[in-house]
Amino acid sequence: MGQTTKDRSVSNDLQNYDVAVIGGGAGGLSAACFAALRGLKVVLIESTEYLGGTSAYSAGTTWVPNTRLAAGVGAKDSPENVLTFLDKAVGNRSPRAVREAFVAAAPEAIHTLMDQTVTQFRARLFHPDYLSELEGSSTCGRALEPQPFDGSALGKDLALVRPPIPEFTILGGLMVDRDDINHLLAMTKSPASFVYSLRLVAGYVKDRLVHGRSARLVMGNALIGRLLLAARQADVEIRTQTRVVSLAPEGKGHRLTLADGSALSVGGGVILATGGFGRHPQRRKDMLPKPTAEHSPGAPGHTGELHDLALGLGAHYGEGAASHVYWAPVSKKQRKDGSWAVFPHFVFDRSKPGVIAVGKDGKRFTNEARSYHEFALAQYASGTLPAYLITDAEGLQKYGLGMVRPGGMGAKALERDGYLIKASSLASLADKLGIDATGLQDSVARMAGFAETGIDQDFHRGETVYERANGDASHGPNPSLGKLETAPFYAVAVWPGDIGAATGLAADEKARLLDTSGAAIPGLYACGNDMQSIMGGVYPGPGITIGPAITFGYIASRDIAERLAS
Repeated sequence: MGQTTKDRSVSNDLQNYDVAVIGGGAGGLSAACFAALRGLKVVLIESTEYLGGTSAYSAGTTWVPNTRLAAGVGAKDSPENVLTFLDKAVGNRSPRAVREAFVAAAPEAIHTLMDQTVTQFRARLFHPDYLSELEGSSTCGRALEPQPFDGSALGKDLALVRPPIPEFTILGGLMVDRDDINHLLAMTKSPASFVYSLRLVAGYVKDRLVHGRSARLVMGNALIGRLLLAARQADVEIRTQTRVVSLAPEGKGHRLTLADGSALSVGGGVILATGGFGRHPQRRKDMLPKPTAEHSPGAPGHTGELHDLALGLGAHYGEGAASHVYWAPVSKKQRKDGSWAVFPHFVFDRSKPGVIAVGKDGKRFTNEARSYHEFALAQYASGTLPAYLITDAEGLQKYGLGMVRPGGMGAKALERDGYLIKASSLASLADKLGIDATGLQDSVARMAGFAETGIDQDFHRGETVYERANGDASHGPNPSLGKLETAPFYAVAVWPGDIGAATGLAADEKARLLDTSGAAIPGLYACGNDMQSIMGGVYPGPGITIGPAITFGYIASRDIAERLAS
């Protein structure tokens, strides 16, 4: 079994490996598993104390079309259909040959994990692509979810899984997914939901006593927990809390020097999976639009320092992406310990009836139900920094608002913190926010008319399958359009926050890093956000970062194994 640096004494002797994976998120853990399953000697190096990166914070959704899971939800899809969709969505913003490689290999990658490891996925009956209006889109079968996982199987390694964002949990650490939320909301109305919720909470209390945290892992934590156990079972050596400080060619491979003083000789390939440039101070300043986003909901490990080493070996950044990063609107508040809670507004509030977004003039500036990436881009394009999500008492009770849970849970404390702004009238709310009262009142009145007809004449909200899916199916005539008429009224301020890099190191269809002439750099690979996104800075569907990350980890490991065998 591999061990973490916490468990081993570091030796200065040169240590030999076939593969070194740098970065322990979903892409890095997958790449390490795939390489080890091919019989290669693998070390995974993670700079932080946790494994999982931003994937551990996420829903863990994995966009991989045409797996065997698709048939189970009635999806009728094909590689040609997927490529048509990506051509329409992405166009020439990324090389088509690399997209073709993804479409061909992605099902193999998922099936390998499911057949040879504990990493298991499921497909939902209805989980549409974000750009559902485009030819080739699908309403199901492409977005896969990790199966929930009992983290107690990890033993002491459970402590290595990056905990979720606290504000995404309940009771101080209990992770819940969409099924849990439905039961929790219905627990006072349904005996079955009451029993379900009681067992959920009781299990959490037991886990806290035994493990010090929840061992019931869902969403991104489930994906990382499963991949970590798979890596252990495949005999991947895992080192945490150490950095690669030098990377240099040596013979047919590379020599790595770590901050802990150890030196590694890697004969097959080095796979970069560090999460991208997002927290690199200079590149963040140079590559993000102004004003530079102050906060990111991403995990802290994606410093981009490995990019500096790769660039020194001839690598370069890809070009042509519509955006250098992927975005989500985020709200924020300072915790008692001085840290910042940065809450990404994905789907639970913006697209619900009775919620609108306005700027300083009190007017709407975009279709609130578009993807989080498009919403944040619209903030920049319109200069709406911040925007304000507005709802009424009924909307807050039904759907929540940001860190406020459905049912209004947490509202009073968040109001005291200044996160949630409350007022008895729209005019008073506008005054507290410092925005135009007439503009806000006009926007609310105009939305009331749209709610009656079911047609948003200004921004066409609720017209696509995706937008309607994220509304309220019980609300009509349009599940995304509703009135704001029940006092008091509430607001939360949101800013654009980067959730992952789209621009990464240029790579080919084998995940090999390329020099400026277009030639592959021997032995250097990338996956995840370290690799130029095949989506070209466009966000066509859920899980379009994790799916390619896993797939190109698979492709890289395959190429390394073939090179070593030749």
